[in-house]
Amino acid sequence: MYRKYLTLLWEEVFKIKKLLNNIGVKVSFLTIIINFLLFVLKLVVGLFAHSKAIVSDAFHSLSDVISTIIVIIGLVISNKEADSGHPYGHEKIESIFAIILSFILLLSGLSIGYIGLSDIMSNKELVIPGSSALVVAVISILVKEGMFHYTMHTAKKINSSSMKADAWHHRSDALSSVASFVSVGLAKLGYPIFDPICSLLIAILIVKTAIEIFIDATNRMVDKACDDDLKEQIEKTILEGHPDIKINDFKTRMFGSRCYIDVEIAMNGDISLKESNAIAVSIHNKVENKFSIIKHCNIHVIPFE
Repeated sequence: MYRKYLTLLWEEVFKIKKLLNNIGVKVSFLTIIINFLLFVLKLVVGLFAHSKAIVSDAFHSLSDVISTIIVIIGLVISNKEADSGHPYGHEKIESIFAIILSFILLLSGLSIGYIGLSDIMSNKELVIPGSSALVVAVISILVKEGMFHYTMHTAKKINSSSMKADAWHHRSDALSSVASFVSVGLAKLGYPIFDPICSLLIAILIVKTAIEIFIDATNRMVDKACDDDLKEQIEKTILEGHPDIKINDFKTRMFGSRCYIDVEIAMNGDISLKESNAIAVSIHNKVENKFSIIKHCNIHVIPFE
């Protein structure tokens, strides 16, 4: 009895280990470390240099850490194999985590915006930030832009919606660092009001990103069709080498990061069932092998009218 439970436990550990070897998870762990270091650097320098923009930017980096942790959880669960309770797999879970991420970003943006707006509306004298804030802003711009390209490249490779969302989060952080750099520079030239104004702009940028992530994740949850370019490529692949068949109906739906397609093809009704089935199987295999995004291709054959 104990041996049975130990075997089951070992199987689960092996599955988790296999999932942690996923390239998306590895990239996400790396971004967590970098973002946390950026958070600490920005927070310390922002407080000592008296820059509200850099402090706001620091908490933007902290939200990156939280969002990437959510992305990892989503990737691990969504990559689990199909089981009796979830025969179509777990890919949609990734979209649920992307929606959670969008709400975290939204709350982060609103809180940063509230602080910036409060400083703008108050009559208290604003402190001019120190020069170290400029250096940190430049470091952040370079690091975050590099992280955007690295994460987006991986997201496209594995077609992960949550990773793409996380990549755009890195880009928004890079843009907010650009705004921080400009605002600190203007503040040092004698216009300290631009420091809290920058915090407000960063907040608007974060909120905009949150809304875009929410819309994309929601579309994947409601079986939205795949994009037209992909659909056109699939149609060409189906007809390739089969001049005597015709596509009567063609439906696609996004299931998390994967795509399901249902195709109705018409062919000569005089050919044997065995031959028509062989053609359908060859089309099925060709489509699934060519397009890694497609999880299942269902071919339905009817005779020509």
